[in-house]
Amino acid sequence: MLLDARELQAFYETRLGQASAKFIRRRLRELWPSVRGEAVVGLGYALPYLRPFRSEAARTLCLMPAQQGAQHWPPHAPNLTALFDEAAIPLPDASMDRIIVAHLVENTESLRPLLRQVWRVLTPQGRVIFIVPNRTSLWAQFETTPFGHGRPFTRTQLQVLLADALFTPTAIASTLFMPPFGASWLLQSGTRWNAWGQVLWPKLAGVHLVEATKEVMSVAPIKGHRQRVPFRPVLAGQAPAKAGRSQTPPSGCPSIPDA
Repeated sequence: MLLDARELQAFYETRLGQASAKFIRRRLRELWPSVRGEAVVGLGYALPYLRPFRSEAARTLCLMPAQQGAQHWPPHAPNLTALFDEAAIPLPDASMDRIIVAHLVENTESLRPLLRQVWRVLTPQGRVIFIVPNRTSLWAQFETTPFGHGRPFTRTQLQVLLADALFTPTAIASTLFMPPFGASWLLQSGTRWNAWGQVLWPKLAGVHLVEATKEVMSVAPIKGHRQRVPFRPVLAGQAPAKAGRSQTPPSGCPSIPDA
């Protein structure tokens, strides 16, 4: 079940939400150092992660599921958000160079149709990043944050899911190694927690960031169905059988089954 956009906004206005967004944006920038001149779209509640890319991308927008509701963004500027149906993204085929999917994969009830739509709108050379809660983390166990709602995934589960949807994972990053509590000293030491977690407990990260490209396969055109014609042997000195009539081979000659 999708969280309401107001609930997500309220979380990202807290100190814990701001810290979470900061660490996730840092990992996003490591995966995408530049998106200059490219078209970038966020699907789900991706507003906290789109801000760094808006100044350099050729086009930036965010589409939010109808069940989640939309939020005006960016503040004090023309709105760049809209509602969409997860099974029918209102964008042309192969129109987006970069896609960020956040707070959506783990909550949607139309996962496979959603992934097919993401595949459709991504350009052949484009890249998509899925931000998904880690099943083995503390963040997935506490419903006090948005990462504790819906269905979390392990790395292996994500890779299998994307491969089945004709995506090829190209990079996997993790972050949010600190506990999902709001204590000030935990937030202030978040950078150290991330540094320690990468080495000491890499499987306990709060979220996975999986970058993938789309698999593009050419399919030979089908010009029509071939008609199956039964094969009948013709013996020397024997007239061919007329169409529509069967011919029984003489005794001693093995029968040949129809093709």
